[in-house]
Amino acid sequence: MANSDLLMPLIPIPWQVLALHQNSWLFGSDYASVMCKLNKILTSLSVLVSIQSLVLVTVDRFGAVVFPLRPPCITTRRCMFLIFSTWFVAIAIASPYVFAQIHDTHGGKLVCGIKWKEGFGESSSSKNYYLPRHLILVYIPIFLLIILYSVILIKLKSQNIPGNQSITNAEKQRRIRNSNVLKMALAIVAGFILCWFPHNLNSTLQLLIPEKLPCGFTLYRRFTTVLMASYCIINPCICFTLSRNYRQALNKLLKCFTRQPLKSHK
Repeated sequence: MANSDLLMPLIPIPWQVLALHQNSWLFGSDYASVMCKLNKILTSLSVLVSIQSLVLVTVDRFGAVVFPLRPPCITTRRCMFLIFSTWFVAIAIASPYVFAQIHDTHGGKLVCGIKWKEGFGESSSSKNYYLPRHLILVYIPIFLLIILYSVILIKLKSQNIPGNQSITNAEKQRRIRNSNVLKMALAIVAGFILCWFPHNLNSTLQLLIPEKLPCGFTLYRRFTTVLMASYCIINPCICFTLSRNYRQALNKLLKCFTRQPLKSHK
């Protein structure tokens, strides 16, 4: 999931900035067509990998809290397979953008946009692609995340019975550890829903009722685009704020860059 968050600052966000200044040499160069496709593909990969990763993390937390005596749902061996699977599924779903995302001239201006019929023929429809994708890979996972975390919170609340002195120290440590991990996971999920759900809702409304949208909807669309791009910043901030391990790793990384090379003595 961390790698998927890094995709947004690499190409999509810089490309959006260049698109605001069409006189840029890069926006009008021969590389523009490739960059145009990468912009949409990497943005799609970022959200698809993130939502799948969040579901897997939630399932793992659900098993650890609700069924603590059972073996973990996601073992080390399964973990690598599941990570590979999330990227494979995301790449497969984003692959149509290779043909549909086109950098062309429209009205005397360079435009990077989706031209579905030009990529797949007149009989094709963008609704047949976007609506199932939003439903299966956005709305259903978000609904599942809300349900699973609600069950987890109810389970944790039922365990915290005042005056219960029979809990061992090991059990207390396990519950504290689960609680800390759960807080960070909840914050990450909340950040994801806050940043990505409005953008996907915007896309769904544009597909279903494009002619009935109010005039001020353009401002909402721009706001959701900014909110979507900000997730790649919000997510690391959540991790560094709520996780001591993340902070320690960042501190070690900064020390490696700031450490001065030793001078050789003759």
